[in-house]
Amino acid sequence: MKQVYLLTGRPGAGKTSLIKQAVTGMKGKAGGFYTEEIRSKGVREGFRLVTLDGQEAILAHINIHSPHRVSKYGVDTDSLDKVGVSALRKAAEACDLVIIDEIGKMELFSTNFREAVLQIIDSEKRVLGTIMLNPNPWADVIKRRPRVNLVMVTRANYHQVLDELLRWLKTQEH
Repeated sequence: MKQVYLLTGRPGAGKTSLIKQAVTGMKGKAGGFYTEEIRSKGVREGFRLVTLDGQEAILAHINIHSPHRVSKYGVDTDSLDKVGVSALRKAAEACDLVIIDEIGKMELFSTNFREAVLQIIDSEKRVLGTIMLNPNPWADVIKRRPRVNLVMVTRANYHQVLDELLRWLKTQEH
């Protein structure tokens, strides 16, 4: 059975929600991070990283001035490295499941992030993550890795994917 589940799909399909729900239902220890929107008065202003052990960092924001940009957002690769990458490395050492949400344009600016993702995906660790839908040379190589089960998430198959993830987590428990 494949050890790496990567969810892909359009924004708003529920990928991060699926991860949060699946982790809530598992018995083992999970680590890593997920991303969430930063909104003010209903307008998206950026994205924050939230680690499963409670740390937070701003990943990207309209007010960040950075050479790394995605659309109107400046990307803070230092925060990603300090909080996100260190959470991934800790999870790879101490947890049953590593959460990587998301392998996307913003995160791929960080060499440390790319190295950590490759190491974890090529290890014996179980991984549950999300990966960008749009073509990207680096992400496309990850999608084709032998250990990767790439799952397209839509609003229509959300509950079916959740059931599949919960079954996968159960079969992997020691």
